Amino acid sequence: MISYKDSGVDIDAGNSFVNEIKPLVKSTHNSSVLGNIGSFSGAFELGGGYKNPTLLAGTDGVGTKLRLAIDLGKLDGIGIDLVAMCVNDIICNFGKPLFFLDYYATDRLDIESAKSVLSGIVKGCQIAKCALIGGETAEMPSMYNTGDFDLAGFAVGIAEKDEIDRTKFVNEGDILIALPSSGLHSNGFSLARAVIVRRKLNLGDEFDGKTLGEVLLEPTKIYVDDFLRLKPFINALAHITGGGIVENLPRVFPNGLGAKIQRKAIKTPEIFKLLAKEVEQNEMDRTFNMGVGMILVVSKDNVDKVLANSDGYIIGEVTKGDKVELCD
Repeated sequence: MISYKDSGVDIDAGNSFVNEIKPLVKSTHNSSVLGNIGSFSGAFELGGGYKNPTLLAGTDGVGTKLRLAIDLGKLDGIGIDLVAMCVNDIICNFGKPLFFLDYYATDRLDIESAKSVLSGIVKGCQIAKCALIGGETAEMPSMYNTGDFDLAGFAVGIAEKDEIDRTKFVNEGDILIALPSSGLHSNGFSLARAVIVRRKLNLGDEFDGKTLGEVLLEPTKIYVDDFLRLKPFINALAHITGGGIVENLPRVFPNGLGAKIQRKAIKTPEIFKLLAKEVEQNEMDRTFNMGVGMILVVSKDNVDKVLANSDGYIIGEVTKGDKVELCD
């Protein structure tokens, strides 16, 4: 006879993990979360205060940044990345994140590693002011190599129906304000890792005040607080992820409008300068955020308010046309 555990799936370990993480998960809950952990689904009660409430949803992973985290055995920040990549998209449609769910799949469940990842997810949810109301942990020994795992996240937010499409609020002459990224965030790591291999760099070497590995694994910044604080003063915002500024900023523009951005105005961290030693500029521009995690589109009358209440800085303006130009 053969048991499920003999085949590589330990039900008891899974149950033990759920019991250990219950206090962590519960720390993200508020009065809108209904029921307890362990039900068949998560329940969240929608509050009032909206004229035409509309739900927004987003899903994402962390790409091959996860490979680097596993190889370095540094898993505490990767959960923050997971939450950030989802909620930062939702706020771009003027949605307030409500709740989050995660999916964790591995060859064999290592409870301590999984708790480290989950702790990061919890921290990300706390920063994003959303509740972690559910998740799934799967052991699949035939799908993953020993010690490997994968992550996916799912976020739901709420917005006023007539505020979701930001293109109608953007006008020629609006000012573009950059909010700094915390580094690479969670995009372009396949290219970054290729550069590291080509230059024969050691991830343990000192770089910009930390080790190179620590710089690369710096968690993605979550911009929910910035959005909630600045919402009355901004026309649109663009999350700068894969595709860089040149591909993400046009997503908030109506037909006939583009932008001119002064490249010299962008505050680019040293890690991007290192990568640029092996990568052409146009490839850098369409792969990495280059130090800009979010771009706010702001009417001229509101620029001073945004600058006074954030760490943002001006990088350009909205122009006629249909291109985003990075001007030297």
